[in-house]
Amino acid sequence: MPLATTAHPSTVRLGWLDLLRGVAALVVAAHHGAAYLTPDAWRAVNQWVNPGKYGVLLFFLISGYIIPASLERHGKLRAFWIGRAARIYPLLLVCLVATVVPVGLGWWRLHPALTENGVFTAVAAHLTMLQDLLGVPSALNVLWTLSYELVFYLLVAALFVARLHRASAALTAGLATVALVLGGVLPMAGLSEVFGAGPVALAALVVLVGVVAAAVTGTLVRTAAVVGGCAGLALVLLNGRAGPWEGVSVLAVMFLGTALYRAEHGQSPRWTGYAATAAVGGGTVAAGLWHGYDALGAAQVRELVAIWALPLLLALLSFAAGWAVRGRRTPRPLMTLGAISYSVYLVHAILLLPLHDRLDIGPSRPLALAGFLAATVALSWATHRWVELPCQRWGRTLAAPRPAPERAAPEPVGAGR
Repeated sequence: MPLATTAHPSTVRLGWLDLLRGVAALVVAAHHGAAYLTPDAWRAVNQWVNPGKYGVLLFFLISGYIIPASLERHGKLRAFWIGRAARIYPLLLVCLVATVVPVGLGWWRLHPALTENGVFTAVAAHLTMLQDLLGVPSALNVLWTLSYELVFYLLVAALFVARLHRASAALTAGLATVALVLGGVLPMAGLSEVFGAGPVALAALVVLVGVVAAAVTGTLVRTAAVVGGCAGLALVLLNGRAGPWEGVSVLAVMFLGTALYRAEHGQSPRWTGYAATAAVGGGTVAAGLWHGYDALGAAQVRELVAIWALPLLLALLSFAAGWAVRGRRTPRPLMTLGAISYSVYLVHAILLLPLHDRLDIGPSRPLALAGFLAATVALSWATHRWVELPCQRWGRTLAAPRPAPERAAPEPVGAGR
């Protein structure tokens, strides 16, 4: 198998993250495709473990590991937000168009509750990527994770300007504690019920635009970042679609990735990484057992193990395995799969949309599943090359430090006399 022998040293060091990203994206795509194309096998596996949740939690760990480090390495919120926007928004907008236009042509249907609060609310919520925290169903089922990614970015930026970004292990343990202690007390969609989904979505859009605009223009950067972080945390605590314990637990998993990065790179004692892992593992599972069910029995315990505990354990073990081989070169095909993982994550969901109404779940079709995954990878390679990469290059150009204005040389004494 060919190796990425010409990779830059930094690429070699981070190749294990590409490997994990590729695995996570392909597992999520296979999980969703199998529900339609190999339903018997899908049900058998999901009795014990939810592969999709495993892939998502692995993605969250990776984001937690790399995103704060990227911000701190560059040290500029302007470059951070431009880079994130160029990385996420272009493909997201293309996929949203590819999702909505066929609906207008009558090719398939979307969630009937998507526009129950009005088209403006649905559009505003998706433009912020916070729809899962704004009481609006996602146009694509996989988009819920982007809501938590964005809140994580807002919190990372707020902690950075407040100079609290190094306290990752304490923050991780704190979030796990909140999930355990308050996970059953906090409301679901509380803000949207009180103020209405439309006003909350509009407020979220205004705050997000303000945060990014402040970072890009250099105006009130600290204030805007702190406001954005508080707003994002409030949405998770008070307005999530999922149970409050699970929303907070997701943030705890992401900051666990950050805590592991700091422990690995000597920014905090190594024991803090172990302690944060134990806090997230024990705290979030206990929160699910306590707050996830009205009546706790063997069936509920088994369900929690399948949808949270075992996926989290497997994600942690996969992360540890990737870290263990971090000094080795990653085979080029796996690096490529990691590079196109964001496309794989979004594109596969679009390819499955026609199946919602037009495919009766019946006998297994393993060859169809293999063809679906092959088509997903092929189309994702194309969208990565012709949508993601050009926009990322544009983002790097836009985020590059602006040259300082040249000062005119002082005139020699006596000039013009």
